[in-house]
Amino acid sequence: MISALYSRYSRVILWSLVATAPILFWQAESIPSNNDIETWLPRDTGVRQTYELFKQDFGGEEVIVLCVPESDHREQFLESLAGRLDRLDGIRHAWTPARMQQRMESLGVPPEEARRRLAGLLVSPDEKHVGVVATLSPEGLQHRMDVVADVREVLAYCDPDQTVSLTGAPVIVTELDHLGSAKGNRRFFGLTLLISLGLLYYSFRHWGMALSVLGSTIWSIWLTQSLLYWAGGEMNFILGSLSVMVMIFTLSIAIHVVSYYSDAVSEGAADPLAHAFRASFYPCLLSTITTVLGLVSLNVSSILPVAQFGYAAAAGSIVAMFVGLGVTPCLLVLWPNCTVASSRFHRIDFAAWGNGVSRYRWSLLAAGAVGVLVMGVGVARLKSDVDPVEFLPRNSRVLADLQTIEKNLTNVDSIEILVNFPDAKTPFVDRLEKVRAIQRQVAEHEGVRHAFSLADFFPNELPDSPLAMGRMLSRAQSYSSDDALTAADHSLWRVSARIKDRKVCHPAKVYDDLMVMLADEPVTLTGVAPLLKSAQVEIFDGFWESFTAACLTISLVMIISLRSLVAGLIAMIPNILPIWLVFGGVGFLGMPVDIGMMMTGSIALGISVDCTFHFLLHYRAAYQRGVSSADACREALQHAGTPMLDSTLISGVGMLALCLSSFSPTARFGCLMAAQMLASLLGELVFLPALLACRPARVAIPDEEPVDEEPLPEIHRLPRPHFLAGEAVRAASP
Repeated sequence: MISALYSRYSRVILWSLVATAPILFWQAESIPSNNDIETWLPRDTGVRQTYELFKQDFGGEEVIVLCVPESDHREQFLESLAGRLDRLDGIRHAWTPARMQQRMESLGVPPEEARRRLAGLLVSPDEKHVGVVATLSPEGLQHRMDVVADVREVLAYCDPDQTVSLTGAPVIVTELDHLGSAKGNRRFFGLTLLISLGLLYYSFRHWGMALSVLGSTIWSIWLTQSLLYWAGGEMNFILGSLSVMVMIFTLSIAIHVVSYYSDAVSEGAADPLAHAFRASFYPCLLSTITTVLGLVSLNVSSILPVAQFGYAAAAGSIVAMFVGLGVTPCLLVLWPNCTVASSRFHRIDFAAWGNGVSRYRWSLLAAGAVGVLVMGVGVARLKSDVDPVEFLPRNSRVLADLQTIEKNLTNVDSIEILVNFPDAKTPFVDRLEKVRAIQRQVAEHEGVRHAFSLADFFPNELPDSPLAMGRMLSRAQSYSSDDALTAADHSLWRVSARIKDRKVCHPAKVYDDLMVMLADEPVTLTGVAPLLKSAQVEIFDGFWESFTAACLTISLVMIISLRSLVAGLIAMIPNILPIWLVFGGVGFLGMPVDIGMMMTGSIALGISVDCTFHFLLHYRAAYQRGVSSADACREALQHAGTPMLDSTLISGVGMLALCLSSFSPTARFGCLMAAQMLASLLGELVFLPALLACRPARVAIPDEEPVDEEPLPEIHRLPRPHFLAGEAVRAASP
């Protein structure tokens, strides 16, 4: 029935894929990119709510900073540049040292004092570099990329020699958008496709089948991305690896189907296509379920892109299952003579391997226990860190400009201290003095490079004359529309503390110290730096929460599918152990866990249990016949060892392709995933057989109904290895 269905409709299905491919490609390319720092900071937390209130009152803290080196006509250049920036739609106001100094002098600050206050903010200590600060309007905050593009056009016109450095949160976010977008990942993804095509041809020895399978894989990627677009999702640096994930899922299933078909043809089955479909369906379905559970467990994180990736990749795994199981038989109808190649990359006698593991099982398990204890020290040393600057490539012009400005002018990182005056009757002068005292406290911290507030525009000694004081306050009131330093009719005052380089003093430490220092003051601390600290805590907590959730749910599926509590729990140990070892190594190396790396544990667990499930099916069938546990492990390795090795290597190679990305979060994600996939071989081929070999033999009951023995060879038997099968392995296969 299945063969008749595909024989009749396979060409219709394939042509429908070809017809819909341009539409899906267009939809996939239409996904907007959003790597705004705020989107991947924790949601629904007190720190985030405080920051949202701060944005409502002050319009955010995003500014664009330009650093101009010393030149003969610098003053004229600065005013010309600032004037052009003022005329841009997304810029609220552009500040130059001369403009800010003039504002201070108009309120009575002496010129020398005004110049001193600008040092470390808009003027370097040696006065060889000066800056222009452009604050974004509310419209500019919504269209950062357009504003940054307009600013670069102004710079290209005013500074053709490119001597001016440019940085700021909008500039960094725009660069992250470019690096994390689908367009930014095309180069390494194209290379990934070429590698996959080579592996497919080496496996099939058939260009038509290799190209067709790769084409269906690309179609599944476009469909997944289109689903993301239709759901209103946005592309970010985490979702940049989605295409490779879907590709691995689809190729793995497609190759399994072709392998089952190749087995059926070689054994002379009457209906090899139906055999391949029936043999593939159940294990691929369970594999998809465990993968989906591992991905959906990421939703426990309050970091939005992590949850989005979990849902998008889960949808991609479901799409991969339908494409792999539904489209690959159509390709087999089109290319019926395609079979898996008969040679292999590797020749391993898994019977001898199984005997060796059984013989030295206690030594292997003892070594594993020692490794768990040693790597536990590394796991205890794990720490999280979020620094958007680390996401920039080392050869990036944006990174070079940022380093130039932070070295010669000022730092971009800041902590915003909001001073609250709930009593409306508090005189303005008293508020001014209170803010000035708090600002002095903040500026004394070793990690603060410069502190700035509205108090800097006023002289140290205020006028004694009520008339002079009234004129000064009236003039200051006329300026309040564009300073964004007070809000709510002067009941909220803002003190911006620029943080020194994180190598000198980490922003999280500065934040903690200021919280203690200002505990008795009517202040609230906010800004991106506190949000980053909150994100670091959330990353670490989310890593353990998502991994624990994945372990529990996948264990439940394993227990139900294997119908054995003991087998299900044993199956999880060799899958958790490699992840523990890899993250222990990460802790020993001192590598901080970022947002991309925190997801790898749950994802790797969901993928690797597929191989364990296949192994246990063969082990269970042999063990129920009454053979010893060691012999059952040897038989299971003979049947499942080579496919387990191949599928893991394919997944690892696919993940390694992510390391080619110039975007460091994507590259780290790929490297850690590949390491965990390769480490899973240790659990699947060593620790799992060693654990099972310790079980006592089960006495077979003669009159027991062979419930599992008849269907297992037909439905659950693994395909003959799809990359090159050695004669010894083939002879041992049933």
